[in-house]
Amino acid sequence: MQETFTKVELENTTEAGSLVEEKGASGNRAPKQLANMQSWQDKFCEMSGVYAMCLDENGAPLSEFSGNPHEIEIIKKYVTDVRIHNIYKRVSESELEDQAVEITEVPNLRLAAVAVKSGKQTSAVWIVCGVFTDAEYEPEFFHIPPIDSFGYQISEDKFYRVLDLLRASLNVFISIEKSRTQAVAKSEESKAQELEMTTSFHRAETMTEIVSLLDSDDGIENIMVQILSKLCGYLQISNGFTCRIHHNTLMDIVVQWNAQGCSKMFLETTDQEVCWFLGTEKAIVISSDTQMNAGEREQLDMLGIKALVAMPIVINGAPRFYACITENRESRIWSIDDVKFINDTIRILQSIITKRIQTNSLASSFASLEAVLDNVGSSIYVRDIGTGVLLFANRSFKKNFSKELAENKLMELFESNIPPRSHSGNYEVNHKARSKWYDVYYTRIKWVDGRPVSLCAIYDITEKKLYQKRIEQQAYTDFLTGLYNRMCCEKDLAKYVDDARNSGRTGALMYLDLDDFKHINDSLGHQYGDVLLQDISKAMSRIEGISNSCYRMGGDEFVIIVPPDNYHLMDKIIEEIKDAFATPWYLKDTDYYCTMSMGLVRFPENGDNVPELIRKSDVAMYEAKKSGKNRIAEYSDNIDSSSIHRLDLEKNMFDAIGKSCEEFEVYFQPVITNEKKARSGKGIKHIGAEALVRWNSDKLGFLNPDEFVPLAEYLGLINPIGNHVLKKACECCRQWNESGVGDFSVSVNLSVVQIMQTDIVDIIKECIEENNLKPENLILELTERLAINDLARTKQTLLDIKDLGVRLALDDFGTGYSALSSIRALPFDIIKVDKDFVKDIATDDYSQAFVRMMAQLGETIGADICVEGIETKEQLEAIKNMGVKYIQGYYYDKPLRRAAFEEKYVYNK
Repeated sequence: MQETFTKVELENTTEAGSLVEEKGASGNRAPKQLANMQSWQDKFCEMSGVYAMCLDENGAPLSEFSGNPHEIEIIKKYVTDVRIHNIYKRVSESELEDQAVEITEVPNLRLAAVAVKSGKQTSAVWIVCGVFTDAEYEPEFFHIPPIDSFGYQISEDKFYRVLDLLRASLNVFISIEKSRTQAVAKSEESKAQELEMTTSFHRAETMTEIVSLLDSDDGIENIMVQILSKLCGYLQISNGFTCRIHHNTLMDIVVQWNAQGCSKMFLETTDQEVCWFLGTEKAIVISSDTQMNAGEREQLDMLGIKALVAMPIVINGAPRFYACITENRESRIWSIDDVKFINDTIRILQSIITKRIQTNSLASSFASLEAVLDNVGSSIYVRDIGTGVLLFANRSFKKNFSKELAENKLMELFESNIPPRSHSGNYEVNHKARSKWYDVYYTRIKWVDGRPVSLCAIYDITEKKLYQKRIEQQAYTDFLTGLYNRMCCEKDLAKYVDDARNSGRTGALMYLDLDDFKHINDSLGHQYGDVLLQDISKAMSRIEGISNSCYRMGGDEFVIIVPPDNYHLMDKIIEEIKDAFATPWYLKDTDYYCTMSMGLVRFPENGDNVPELIRKSDVAMYEAKKSGKNRIAEYSDNIDSSSIHRLDLEKNMFDAIGKSCEEFEVYFQPVITNEKKARSGKGIKHIGAEALVRWNSDKLGFLNPDEFVPLAEYLGLINPIGNHVLKKACECCRQWNESGVGDFSVSVNLSVVQIMQTDIVDIIKECIEENNLKPENLILELTERLAINDLARTKQTLLDIKDLGVRLALDDFGTGYSALSSIRALPFDIIKVDKDFVKDIATDDYSQAFVRMMAQLGETIGADICVEGIETKEQLEAIKNMGVKYIQGYYYDKPLRRAAFEEKYVYNK
């Protein structure tokens, strides 16, 4: 007899969310995440017939007990907080036990705990209580009668299966989340791969859930709602409905579904006007950018539809129903995979309806089921759980696994890893004979004749595994030389140190740095420098005993580990390394010699901490360089402390550069006009400030420029530091002038290395434009050495900078004793007389004559004179009539932090 259909409307009130969420910065989980978990838990308990709550990794509640509050109060009388805490500790702290069941004072009440673990770390523990309907017990051992008439009751066998299902499902979620998090950290490519893998898993999981509805005993309307919910939830679609057309122009809505926060599409569900996209025998796919006529667009707008897919549900050769999936919130462009997934889902719904109409039950003809499963995009087989007999294999499985079918190896290959009493889940299988990897999704359902069967869906994930292997190889391999990298070095060294410590043996670590490698790069070019690094890497990899333990740490630095097993070859290894560098390297059609300096440390004799061992070997290497290069030094506690300080300085400077130069502070020293009011100290006319860098290191403390600027120039790090100072100085000058209290200028020093940058003009221009700064308010100071010794190379660069409107100053003039005529060739606006000529100016005739001469020279070439180092009133009085325009020195102020400078000179009227 044909089943009678009724109209059902279901509004989805929950969204899928993570079952166990990570803590945020505040240590608390987001309320929405906790609400999602509570909602999921409530539904799980309702479906499985148990009472449950969740504790986090510290034993604090993440959710409340699910179930009838009155019944929960009764249960809590016997399942106390102490009992919950004890069973929580039992499963969370055990390395062998992640599930436990305990009896209570009530004969048919059981307490269980299921731990969700990632490796050895417990992420959460579910506390589950079950009221048994079939508990067997001896009355003399229990003083409390059994519990009855509870809303949630369960058989003992099903209780254990529910626990297994809970553990297996949550472990899958944890495994997927861990895999996704690792993939995100790699690269944008791995993000796309992760999304693809997650989508593939979600699609397979959703399709498996939908296929399992073939065995459902629910009413057909509820099945429709479940399918719409799973389909729309997977596609993240706002609405879906099924309808039946009658009288050719009217339709009745059978069921409708809407996402949380979305409205129902139809308030009236009977005798509605048929929508124009329904009523055909073909699927209709409309994306947000699909062209259509005005009438069609008007009806979609009335329904609030931005995109839709409508498909007929064909019964006995004719469309009897229509399924429509719509997006009403935002624009949507349907992909081929979206449409294919919708089509597969509707075909399964079509099969279910067909079987219901024919048999008024879930059982259907084997031919219908075979047709459905043959068109699902995975290899599927079904096996009788009791007898092990293969009942069905779809077309894809027969094609891909014909040999396994013939040899009857399905259970051995695909089901050997299924946990006992597990009803559903997934895991990976390595088919070594084929060099293939597969994802196996399994579930237990009832077959068409009612018997329990195991359904396995198999997906080929070989490409995913190969990709993961490539990512892992890239993570541990240096792309230029093919050697292992720093990350792999630290991992391997930890293993070798543990081996040496546990076995009482010795190993060695050697830190190797090429001598004057920069000269190779500068003279031959970086491409030949790369070739040299590759040749050296190959030579070291061929040495017996270290062929698999050579690492490139970066640049021209290498680490070699001599494992405890090969320590007896130590002397031979060192000799072969020396021989390798005693031989010339063939580069650019000729032979070049490149020596190395190496530091050696032994473990565990010199320590068993990986970072400390690497640091000590690096210190020893620097000691070898300091001693004349091309030699090997072994670490000892007597190594010169200056070597250690210089190495610490170098490493901390690299770290500071890596943190966007945040540790480098900009100080400001005022520059004052040489006017009568200024000399008297009353009504000082302040015209600007010189920006000076200081390094406030997190680990080394406060450092003056003399301590780190020469090293920064030597290491090639002065460019990012100088660019940082230039940017900060321009930002400050802009803010001072925007305050409206004056027209300030700022002076910034440019090093020799900075002015040699090919893009230095663009960098200066960008700083001016970003801060809307008047170019004349920026003064760039260059040393006399740069101005004179590199005149031909730098003249055009300085002219290009002048074209921007920026003023140039020659700093520390007089220290280089260069020809004065050379200054005329360069476009300087200001000449700064070094403080060495000022310290005795109050009494020294030579100093006074020099300053007067510079003032006359400046007047001749159109440059202003600035005198540095004014510290006393006598010095100030001595220069008052010498033609000096600007004064700078401790008499007015030492360099100040920005806040102090602004308080005193900018905002203090």
